[in-house]
Amino acid sequence: MVKIILIDDDPISTFVTEKLIHKNIKIPCEIFTFDNAKDALRNVNKIKPNYLFLDLNMPEMTGWDFLEEFNPGHNDPEIYILSSSVDERDINKANEYKQVKKYLSKPLIKQYIKSIFGSGEKPD
Repeated sequence: MVKIILIDDDPISTFVTEKLIHKNIKIPCEIFTFDNAKDALRNVNKIKPNYLFLDLNMPEMTGWDFLEEFNPGHNDPEIYILSSSVDERDINKANEYKQVKKYLSKPLIKQYIKSIFGSGEKPD
């Protein structure tokens, strides 16, 4: 079972991302959603996700703050930044984090899902 965490304070974006993942990957997956990074940070090591989608601009704790505090331990999920920002500085900053696989612009599209999960037949 592939475990995926979505961290985004925008419920519409979360809904769309969740539906897109379920519709476009064939492997069994469980998606955990968090509308704030603090709650996600408290639960991420219990969930042990394979993939983590992270919004940057959130109140209280930003995606950047999450990345600074996140210590994956034995679990090292692939992290994808999912942001509406197309600021080159954000993209460059994301590339400085070794655990961040890619910076994706919102809304998430089918091609992104296919590139992340491959054919969807089996986990990486």
